[in-house]
Amino acid sequence: MGGGRLPKLEHPRAPDDYEKLEKALQYRLSQILIAYHRQQRSAVVLLEGWDAAGKGGLIKRLTSELDPRFFEVVPISAPNEEERRQHYLSRFWAKLPPVGNWTIFDRSWYGRVLVERVEGFATPEEWGRAYTEINAMEAAQCTNHTRVVKLFLHVTQDEQDKRLIDRLEQPWKRWKVNREDFRNRAQRAKYIEAYEDMFERTDTAIAPWHIIGANSKKQARIAGLTVIADRLAEGVDLSDPPLDAELKKLAEKELRVKLKPK
Repeated sequence: MGGGRLPKLEHPRAPDDYEKLEKALQYRLSQILIAYHRQQRSAVVLLEGWDAAGKGGLIKRLTSELDPRFFEVVPISAPNEEERRQHYLSRFWAKLPPVGNWTIFDRSWYGRVLVERVEGFATPEEWGRAYTEINAMEAAQCTNHTRVVKLFLHVTQDEQDKRLIDRLEQPWKRWKVNREDFRNRAQRAKYIEAYEDMFERTDTAIAPWHIIGANSKKQARIAGLTVIADRLAEGVDLSDPPLDAELKKLAEKELRVKLKPK
């Protein structure tokens, strides 16, 4: 078992200026995406966490102001029959972003060392060697100018239960709940052990884990968006590109105006 990375959670209140913070972060992220596209960089953002921890809500806020041409959201479910006959990483390699784009994974290749480990879908030998395989894959992406950002959303059992009840009581939310949620809930201790091992063995310098306390959805969204923006902006030129002199000359001639670039 790992070294106890999952924090003890309180029940914090949402930031008073939540809407203002969220809007500013969304604008910042939209500018970062354009910089990535312009500079032919790529990024992978993956979210793991407990059922009902708020991964979907965070992804919704992350993507709401992004240019839809330059990113893809990939929700991960159980592999189908064809995928089970292949190496478990194959279906993820196929979804990695092309240059200039981002891919956002709602769950990820870490299923090998989480649900497949806990549920017995992978043998101890299979999930045991997966840590090395996953680290190698993420390192290969970073070498290929693809930034990897990994978030884990953590909620207490009490908070998770409240959200499951809310989903079942609201007709438009019931689709989010299935029997697997309760099977996973019953094995919380085993999942905590798997999570701690995952943090210990895959928290690397180039692709570190960021654990977000998510008992407050709004606070978790601000924390998650901040981590993503900070990690993606690190070492990236975010300055405005200059106006090409020849293009400026052509535009002024054709449009019969005198451009005043900001």
